[in-house]
Amino acid sequence: MTAPRPRPIAFFDMKAQQALIRDDIDLRIAAVLDSGRFVQGPEVEELESRLAEFTGAAHCVGVSSGTDALQIALMAEGIGPGDAVFLPAFTYTATAEVPLVLGATPVFVDVEETSFNLDLADLERRIALVEREGRLRPRAVIGVDLYGLPADWPAIEALCARRGMFALDDAAQAFGAALHGRRLGAWADATACSFYPTKTLGCYGDGGALLTNDAGRAELYRSLRTHGEGRTRYEVLRTGMNGRLDTIQAAILLAKLPLLADELAARRRLAAFYAERLGAHVAVPRLPEGAESAWGIYTILLPDAAARARVQQAMAAQGVPSAIYYPKPLHHQPAYARHHAASIAGGPPPLPVSETLCDRVLSLPMHPYLDEAQAERVCAAVLSGL
Repeated sequence: MTAPRPRPIAFFDMKAQQALIRDDIDLRIAAVLDSGRFVQGPEVEELESRLAEFTGAAHCVGVSSGTDALQIALMAEGIGPGDAVFLPAFTYTATAEVPLVLGATPVFVDVEETSFNLDLADLERRIALVEREGRLRPRAVIGVDLYGLPADWPAIEALCARRGMFALDDAAQAFGAALHGRRLGAWADATACSFYPTKTLGCYGDGGALLTNDAGRAELYRSLRTHGEGRTRYEVLRTGMNGRLDTIQAAILLAKLPLLADELAARRRLAAFYAERLGAHVAVPRLPEGAESAWGIYTILLPDAAARARVQQAMAAQGVPSAIYYPKPLHHQPAYARHHAASIAGGPPPLPVSETLCDRVLSLPMHPYLDEAQAERVCAAVLSGL
């Protein structure tokens, strides 16, 4: 008699979660269909209130995606041509494309090998270079909480306050993370969230939100997401965009939100399991004091690209998925290379850590419904390729 085949391992698993709340989701979607309020229905306002309460932010504004959240936040500051926006070279493209869409110049900053987040010393150096040259105005820093680990927000906030710059948190991978007892959303001048399906809190399509403690900014965000409208629909106060969160997606997020605390705890347990099994063999994530990761993605570091390829091949042979976030730093992407080269006179300084990480990072399955037997299979597959 042959042994039963082990249950397949999913890199992200949304079906297991859906099975727990499918009845509630169906009821909430049916209520939206019955009401006919598909845009800016009452579920959006309810979700905004719940997200603000969860994060500790004073205000939440639901928007159509994490990318639109970044764009609306920069639009509200009037950022555009002649402005420099500083952001990590090692992250997803959305962080860099938004400044360019608005006519601003992205200035890429190196990251720390241990945290994958902004290197504050390199950030200071590049701001000083831009100021010395005098061609661009340093206007904003976008810090990315990569893989779910909070960036050093006390330091970023202090730097931005000294220099009169806007501090924007790109928390797309980190909803639910905390730093020194405060959740992301209560840090920075504003926090952009993504509710893409694979995020720690994800809808079934695109969705996002902006969190801020500034009432004036929140009012601007609400106007900008709806074509710049004022007190009435046909009073247009400013140039805005169509960036509203769909009511059905808000309803889905309301069904998912009660699961989030337990899911974050499950992610923490899985991260601890990986660290215990793999920490003596590969470089695993280490949390700085006071930081609580959302563990949106779990990423290890291999010695080089060849070692990573061997591990990936061994994992694939055993039916264990993996992924590379990200295979190329942003300043090497064709869309950004020209802008990077021109951002600082004479050419910007190198970005060695960002370039090296792209050859070494490997992300493992990470979701709240991965059981211990599956996690053990992931670890065994990694170790077999070393």
